[in-house]
Amino acid sequence: MDGHSHEALVGGLYKQLKPVFENSEQAMYLYLDDVHKVCNKRFADLLGYDSPRAWAAVEEPFPMVFVASKSRRTLVSAYQDAIERFVGSAIDVTWQTKSGGAVETRVILVPVTYDGHVLALHYISPR
Repeated sequence: MDGHSHEALVGGLYKQLKPVFENSEQAMYLYLDDVHKVCNKRFADLLGYDSPRAWAAVEEPFPMVFVASKSRRTLVSAYQDAIERFVGSAIDVTWQTKSGGAVETRVILVPVTYDGHVLALHYISPR
């Protein structure tokens, strides 16, 4: 699948879920890969980004940029379970902020499908 199709995939699912993204009291993001992802304002704010667009523009490896080293294996394993086995999970994740700080959270990660592809939807609450 080419990049344009990935953009259409993430954009289409975001459009369908837009009321949830805009109105959820939780920070949240939708992830397909390091380049194709979208978040709400609460998540961008949580990590110190000016906007969801600024957060999504970061194309470096997701775990290395956004996730504290102690939480990377946990988040990646939960993501793989969601994508490969359609398993949801609730995990503790420490995020890295843009300025280098840390934010302790509880993440609910669930698999979702759209147009025949599996993506992971994440809901984040501070702890």
